Amino acid sequence: MNEELEEIKNKLNVVDVVGSYVKLTKTGANLRGICPFHSEKSPSFFVNPARQLWHCFGCGSGSSIFDFVMKIEGVEFGDALRILAAKAGVQLKRENVQLRTERQRLYEICELACKFFEKQLEGSAMGKEAEAYLLKRGISKESIKKWRLGYSPDTWNGLTDFLIGKGYARQEIVKTGLAIEKENNKNDSYDRFRGRIMFPVFGLNSEVVGFGGRVFKQADNKEIAKYINTPQTLLYDKSGILYGLNYAKLAVRKQNQCVVVEGYTDVIMCHQAGYENTVAASGTALTAHHLTILKRYSENLVLAFDMDIAGDSATKRGINGAQEQGFNIKIIESYGFGNEKSDPADIILKDPKQWEESLAKAKSIMDYYIDSAFLHFDAKTPEGKKEIGNVVLPAIKRLANKIEQSFWVQTLSQKLGVKEEAILEELSKIKFQQRASEVAPPAPISGFENKEILGQEGRKKLIEEKIISLILKNPGYITLIPEADYGIFSHKIRQFIEEIKKVVQLQKPAEEGRLKEDFKIIFNSEELNVELKNFLAALALSAELQYQEDGQEEVLLCLLQLKNIALKNNLNVVSDDIKKAEGESDSKKVAELIAKFNQLTKEL
Repeated sequence: MNEELEEIKNKLNVVDVVGSYVKLTKTGANLRGICPFHSEKSPSFFVNPARQLWHCFGCGSGSSIFDFVMKIEGVEFGDALRILAAKAGVQLKRENVQLRTERQRLYEICELACKFFEKQLEGSAMGKEAEAYLLKRGISKESIKKWRLGYSPDTWNGLTDFLIGKGYARQEIVKTGLAIEKENNKNDSYDRFRGRIMFPVFGLNSEVVGFGGRVFKQADNKEIAKYINTPQTLLYDKSGILYGLNYAKLAVRKQNQCVVVEGYTDVIMCHQAGYENTVAASGTALTAHHLTILKRYSENLVLAFDMDIAGDSATKRGINGAQEQGFNIKIIESYGFGNEKSDPADIILKDPKQWEESLAKAKSIMDYYIDSAFLHFDAKTPEGKKEIGNVVLPAIKRLANKIEQSFWVQTLSQKLGVKEEAILEELSKIKFQQRASEVAPPAPISGFENKEILGQEGRKKLIEEKIISLILKNPGYITLIPEADYGIFSHKIRQFIEEIKKVVQLQKPAEEGRLKEDFKIIFNSEELNVELKNFLAALALSAELQYQEDGQEEVLLCLLQLKNIALKNNLNVVSDDIKKAEGESDSKKVAELIAKFNQLTKEL
C-alpha cells in the first residue's frame, strides 16, 4: 500500500490534481483560486508546487492531494485512492479488498450497466433502431462512442439478471437506481429503464454515476414520460451533477465561460460542433451546489433555457443564486430560425453558424431583465412602471458590485423617466437573506480574531506562527533560536522546533538543499496528525506569500517580541506575588520580590 501511495504521489502534481477542479492563477511561486469548500469573493485558496501542498486561508482546509480529492468528491480514502491511481496510471493491487467500499461496488455496477447498454445498442435489433434514431438527430458515431450512449432492452429483468450473474446482489442494484424494488417484496425487483436510449451521466472523473433514459418510439401508452432519470443515490445527486462537465471543464477554464443548456442531446451536439464549454443541469434548475462547482472553473455563465421573469420559478431562483454568488450572467434570449424557437441540438443540426450567432448575441442578465420587463408591461402608466420595478429592482439588488448597481439604477431611471432618488428608495426596501459569503469573515490561520482584539496570548501565537513560517521557508533559521529560549514558546511550537533542530544538528547549515529534503520528511511524517499538518501547510504557504526577502532579522525581532511578552507575564506574576506578600506583612519576601521585579524591568 505505501509503495502505491508513493508512486501516485511521485506521478501526480498537486497543481494538476487541484487544477482539474479549481481555476488557478499564478501568483509568485504559488497558484491562487476561489476556494471550492466555502463561499468567498476574494481568492484565499493557495497551491504550492514546491511543497506539493494546498491550503485555504479562509476556511482552514488544506493538506495532500488525497485529502483534497476526499473532500471535494465527498468520498472515503479508498475511493480517493482509486481516482488518483487512475489519473496516475497506477495499478492497485487486487488484494486490497478492504478498500472496496459500498460506494466502489456501486461504481462497478454502474460501469457494467453502461457496458451492457452499449452492447445492446451495437448488437440488438432494437438497438440498431435506436442508433439510427441518434444518427438522424445528427449525433455522429464518434459522439455515440465518446458519450457511451446505449439502449436498454424492453424487458423487465434483462439488466438485473446480467448484474446478478456478475456477482452483485439485487439490493445493491436497487441502490444504484437501476432497479426498482417491488412493493411489499424486498427480494424481487424490476429494471427501471426499459426500451429506452440510455445516456450515462458522468462524475468529474468520467466515472458513471447514473443514467437518463429517453423513449424514441411512440408507445401505446401516450402518457409515458419522455425522459426518466436515476433517482437520488449514494453516487448520483442531481443537485450537484452537471452533465458534460467531465469533458467541458478544460474548455470552460480555457475560454473562461460556461454555456448551460437544458438537455443531454443539446450538450452532445454542442461538443460535437466544437462548443466544448457546454454543460446541462441534469434535468433540474441550477442549484447552489451546481454554482459552487461551476465557480471553480469560471464566473461567466451563458444560459440557454426559458425563464419567466415575473414568476418565482426554480430557473429564476437559480439565476438569482448565481447573481448573489457574483457570476457574470448572459442569457440567450431566443434562438432558432426566424420566429421559430428550437433546441440548440436542432439548430446545430440545421446550421451550426446559427448557434454561434445566438451565443454572440447573448444579453447580460440585467439587459435581459430590463428588456423583458419593458416588453411585458406598459412603461407609460404608473402601474406598468411599478411592475417593471418589481421585476428589475430585485435583480439590481442582487448585484454584488455597488458601481454596477449604480449604473443600472441610472439606466432604469432614464428608461422609466423617474428620478434616481425614487429608484434608490424602492431599492432600499428590498431585503434578502444574508449571502453565505457575507455571514462571517475568513478566519485567520490560527483561528484568532483581528489583532486589535487579540490580547497578549493571541499576539504571542501570531508571533510564534510567523517564526515557524519563516523557518518553513528556510529551515536554517532554526539555528537562530538558542535552547535557552525554548521556554518562551507554547508547548506545540516548542515540540516542532525541537524536531527540526534534530535534523539541522546532523548537517551543515550550508547544505540548504539537502536540509529542505530532510525537513520535508518531518513535514510529511505519519506521526503528525491532520490538524498539525494543516497548521504547518498554512504556515508554509503563508511564508511563501508574505516573506520574499531574507527573514533572519524578522526571526530575531520576533524572538525579541516573544521574550518581552514572557517578561511582561513574569512581571505580572511578581506584581501579584508582591501584593500577596504585603497582605501577609512579610517584609523580607516583599523586598526580595521588589528586587526581582526591578531586575525584570531592566531586562525589558
